[in-house]
Amino acid sequence: MKVAWGKDLRTIEEDKLSELYDTPVIVTHYPKKVKAFYMKEDAKNSKVVLGFDMIGPEGYGELIGASQREESIEKLKENLIADGEDPKKYEFYFDTRKYGSVPHGGYGLGVERVIAWICGLDNVKDATPYPRTMTRWYP
Repeated sequence: MKVAWGKDLRTIEEDKLSELYDTPVIVTHYPKKVKAFYMKEDAKNSKVVLGFDMIGPEGYGELIGASQREESIEKLKENLIADGEDPKKYEFYFDTRKYGSVPHGGYGLGVERVIAWICGLDNVKDATPYPRTMTRWYP
């Protein structure tokens, strides 16, 4: 499988990785230009971020997305400008760093996806308490 440098993994690539292994696969050091402005760049390689995605086996896709967070307000502003965003619209976010910040990370876990994988469910909607469908969008 060939993925051009600088591209994010799409569902098709995640599905292929998912088929190749019977355990979760962790993909690290994504290109900075395809990730969020708050992800910290690698000090050894400014083209990538200090983050990862955990791809579940057997076609379950991304289970977890995580990264170290950038603590410098100035660097966050630079990242936003590079992405074509107006930093003034992000003052609420800068407030979380205004009085200092410590190095830290964060992650998002797809609870329903993990449950679907553990239980061997065919569809993630079977692990969702109130799934949305074409005819059902309200619990």
